Amino acid sequence: MIRRDSTNGDETRHQPDDAMAILTADHRQVRALFQQYEDTSDPYLKQIIAEYVFAELTLHMLLEETVFYPVFAEQADAEGKRLVDGALQDHQRVGELMADLQEIDDDAAFEAKFHALREHVDQHIEEEESAMFPQAAQALAEHLEEITALMQERKAQILAS
Repeated sequence: MIRRDSTNGDETRHQPDDAMAILTADHRQVRALFQQYEDTSDPYLKQIIAEYVFAELTLHMLLEETVFYPVFAEQADAEGKRLVDGALQDHQRVGELMADLQEIDDDAAFEAKFHALREHVDQHIEEEESAMFPQAAQALAEHLEEITALMQERKAQILAS
């Protein structure tokens, strides 16, 4: 992720430093892509942005499903386990919506379904950031460095494949 350094205006590479920060940065990236989609009227550009949304969501969901959720579920109380179950159901729905979108040829139908995807993703992000991440920060505090390293390694593997 490229961020502007407010002190000197230089663009610098910024790597989030813990598991929740990595996931939150992914959330911001996906939301920014959804906004770019909304802000353009060019159908070709919309198609390209939608493909980026699909790629980012797929990568993000893989990271959560293969590293973050299993580790959190292992350390979590009953409420935390319930949050993981709900999040996995959300991911299944997001996957279904993306699959449906890739089959749609009609622009108006695509727009409506893409909007539904955005709403579902926004709801999922709110739930994770307001309920799951605070619990995970406590439950995983002793293991956060290891989990973060695992997530960074997994992300690199996914991107390389």
